[in-house]
Amino acid sequence: MPNEKNVLGQPLKLCCGNSGFTREGFCYVPSSDHGNHSVCAVVTEDFLEFSKSRGNDLSTPMPQYQFAGLQAGDKWCLCAARWQEAFNANCAPKIVLSATNQACLTIIKLEDLKSCSISE
Repeated sequence: MPNEKNVLGQPLKLCCGNSGFTREGFCYVPSSDHGNHSVCAVVTEDFLEFSKSRGNDLSTPMPQYQFAGLQAGDKWCLCAARWQEAFNANCAPKIVLSATNQACLTIIKLEDLKSCSISE
């Protein structure tokens, strides 16, 4: 997946170290990723609570999946649909455009991503 592009049409940058869907730290979207984990987000407490309320607890460690659990300030490759859902609920986390895969643009408008972006 090294030739993936970000939402700005440039080479995809590293999001989160050795984590994310592929456990490579990049928000790649392989064919096995039916959740489209393409949005490089900096999670907040509000977002973690929101995600938990929707049935996806990202803050509780799950050692069986080599997942330490997320804390506010951590970067993570989020599902595009969940980010959009959080955006609609006014609790979307900030995102890193350079590390957000263009695959999310099938679900999210670029202008919405830009309105929640931070520089890295």
